Amino acid sequence: MTKARVIETNEGIQSEVTAASFDVFARWMRDKGWNGVEDMIASGIRPGELLEIGPGPGYVGLELAKKLGVRTLTACEISPAMIALAEKNAAEYGIPARYVQGNAMEMPFADGSFDCVVSNGSLHEWEDPVLVFDEIHRALRPGGRYCVTDMRRDVAAWKTWLIYAGTRPKEMRPGFLSSLHAAYTAPEISEILRRSRLRGAEVKADFFGLCISGTKA
Repeated sequence: MTKARVIETNEGIQSEVTAASFDVFARWMRDKGWNGVEDMIASGIRPGELLEIGPGPGYVGLELAKKLGVRTLTACEISPAMIALAEKNAAEYGIPARYVQGNAMEMPFADGSFDCVVSNGSLHEWEDPVLVFDEIHRALRPGGRYCVTDMRRDVAAWKTWLIYAGTRPKEMRPGFLSSLHAAYTAPEISEILRRSRLRGAEVKADFFGLCISGTKA
């Protein structure tokens, strides 16, 4: 039986020390190819004006920008500590990016501003996913693509402990478990999507996570 969901946080990582540790973890995930970038490309994310929700230290959007040659990279992030890291990493990538502090439930962007919207690993922290999915729809241009990836709570125990044991740095292991316990299952997220403006989204469950993707009509 899948355990009940345990809410983690809706404020992101605020501490500079914790953010620095998460930066090491996110870089490790990038180097392993476990940060959802290839899933996003396979889902149809393409060059254009890209918005990332909850970028953390920025590696997902920066890798997409590097691989796809996106025209502009904009991100909405709730944590000032993470914005500082993302700006530093963008400078190291040599990619112009704009990181805006804000809440994904009410993003400070005009309607139809972006060709694509992506998010990796922040879905389980959204206070009201329906509102965020509605905001994704609002921010996209007609025909725009979106892709949201995250962990799923109903993975087999052996997979959990395989990832847990390999997580680097080790101080991120408790955070990994709390994020996993806050994650959604495919049926749960499908029900949430049905109440949003992204009700036509495709939901796929893979080895360890979920991939939610689609096109704005």
